[in-house]
Formats: sequence, C-alpha cells, structure tokens
Amino acid sequence: MLKAVQLRKQFFTVLAVDNVSLEVRRGGIFGLIGPNGAGKSTTIRMLLNIIKPDSGLITYEGQPFSDGIRNRIGYLPEERGLYKKNGLLDTIVYFASLRGVSSADAKKKAIAWLDRFNLLTYAKRKVEELSKGNQQKAQFITTILHDPDLIILDEPFSGLDPVNQIVMKDIFAELKQQGKAIVFSTHQMETAEKLCDEICLINRGAIVLEGTVKQAKQRFGANALHLEFDGDGKFLSSLPFVRTATIYENYAELTLAGTVSSNDILQAVMPKVDLRKFEFVEPSLNSIFLQVVGTSVEEVEKEKIEHASAGTIPAIKNPEVKKQTVSIIIGLLVTLIGLILLAAGKDSGMLAGIGGAVSVLSFFRLQKVKERLRKEKMN
Repeated sequence: MLKAVQLRKQFFTVLAVDNVSLEVRRGGIFGLIGPNGAGKSTTIRMLLNIIKPDSGLITYEGQPFSDGIRNRIGYLPEERGLYKKNGLLDTIVYFASLRGVSSADAKKKAIAWLDRFNLLTYAKRKVEELSKGNQQKAQFITTILHDPDLIILDEPFSGLDPVNQIVMKDIFAELKQQGKAIVFSTHQMETAEKLCDEICLINRGAIVLEGTVKQAKQRFGANALHLEFDGDGKFLSSLPFVRTATIYENYAELTLAGTVSSNDILQAVMPKVDLRKFEFVEPSLNSIFLQVVGTSVEEVEKEKIEHASAGTIPAIKNPEVKKQTVSIIIGLLVTLIGLILLAAGKDSGMLAGIGGAVSVLSFFRLQKVKERLRKEKMN
C-alpha cells in the first residue's frame, strides 16, 4: 500500500530523518515507534506530502502522491485540528465534505460514530466545550469518516481514559479486518506491542530496529527475567548482572548482561525481598526499547537543555542568520564612515543615521530568526 525508500530530511543543522525506509501493507498495523523527538512526526509529514523530503522516494500502490491519493488517506495528527467555536456534528460533517462525502451521508455516519463513542448528547455542543479525551474521539471520527484505505495515527490515545482506549483498540481491529493499512505512531511501547503486526523503531532520525514484534522479541529474548515480590525492589537495577531494569511496586522486568545462573540471581535477590515469582520470559517491547534507545534518550534531552540554557544554537551557517549578520556589519561600517566624515566637517549625519538604523533593524531581525531556530531545535 505505502512504501518509502531512504527518506532524508534536515532542518538547518538538525538531521531529523536519516535514510528511513519502510513498507506498510493492507490488513496490518504498522508501528512507527520511538522516543519523543526521534523523527516520527517528521516522517509522517513526509508520507502525507505536508513537507518534502530532501531525498528519497514515497509511493502509494506504486504511484507518487496525488490529490486522488490524498482523499484515500485518513490522518489523525498529534495536535488538535478541530474548529473549537463550531458545533461538534457540523465540524465532523464539514471535514467529511472536504473528502468528497455528501452532507446527508456524512451526517448519517457521524451520528452513528458519535453514538458509538457516547458523544451523541454533545452533537450540538461547541467543540471547545468537550473534554480533551472527547475532542480526541471527535478528531478520530473525522479521520475515518470518509472510509480511507490508509489511516495514519499520531499518538491516537492521547487524552483517552482506559475504557475509551479499549473502544479505540476494538475499532483498530475492525479496520484491520476490513483490509485497511494502518500506521500507528507512539512512544508507548506497551500499546504498540499489543496492537502492531510490524514495528519500525526510530531514534535520532534513524531506524535502529524493524520487523515483526515476534522477530524483535526473538532477537532480544535470551536474557529477560520477570520477578514478582514483596518488598523494596529498587536495588535490582544496581545488581552487577542487570543491564536494564523496569521496576514497579511489586514487579520487575530485568534484562540480564550475559549468561547468569538462576542460583546466582536467587542468592542476590532472596535476602532482600520476599520472592513470589521468578520466570525467564520473552522481553516486552518496552524493555527492548530501553535496551536499544534508553541511554540515547537521556543524551538527546541533555542536549536540548544545554541549548536552551545557552540561549543559542549552532545556526551560523543558516542563510537567514548570515544575511542579518552581514547587514549588521554593513550598517556599523556605514555608521562609522558617517561619524568620521562628520568629525572632518562634512555633512554626513544622515549617512550615520541610516547606518545605525540598518544595524538596529537587522539586530532585531536576527534575534527573531534565532528564536525561531531555537524552537525548531527544541521540537
């Protein structure tokens, strides 16, 4: 259905997507997973032709993107995209009409979906009057109402309580049975593990793991251990044979570093907690995620904090920065020349004033450019 080959996208000094290739098939849920800032949303925007890749190829059923293909796609963005001052039902019908659905048909379908999501009593209410979770359900309805072949969902469970998450998961299963191709982007590994047939784990813009969930588990499944216990399990992460540890109140999932005997593990654990369960199992997608990406996530966040505290980013190569910097220098030179001539008795006050004005204006423009680049870097 959808195929992307060696996509690359750079924003100024930031390489957001680095040679990412993927293939999404009908009747399957494809998980585009990774930490915040990994490049997932940028990849999605390229797949939707919202932004152009610097290089690479994207095809739909072997064809390049077109307006006809656009109407066969349903897209749920991470950000809210509804008209808050309009009525809920009118908003849904309007979005469906943009995709070629008649008003009568759109209204009929919208009422059915609102009923399924327990939103029928809100049909005439303004969108802004809905809770965050209900707005997310409404936006999902606008995503699928025109019966798209390809459905791209960016963090679809945002704002939803556990009950509505189950409702949404049931709908995903129905869409999959109908032969839809679904791209599901998230940083919630537990959800991705339960829903996705295939995954593509992106970190710092590059693919670090791909294939079926089963293949990922087989690759990392030789050294995963589950423990259930009573007591304080915080010490587990500091054990010398533990590579990564996900620790909850009375449960832990450990990834072991190399081969460790059961006796060695029990001798280290049993004196400190009351052990109720000890089991070698397949690792969860969450533990694989931590093993593959964990340290890199910390490094990325550290870099963001450093850039924010420094108040600048390495963007001097940016054309806009260069332009305004050059303007400041020229303005200062003109001002200096004017002052020299003025000191020599020449009537050059206007020249000095113009130079000063150019320098000041360019300085403020430079600050605006830097602020915009800083925000892009942080995102």
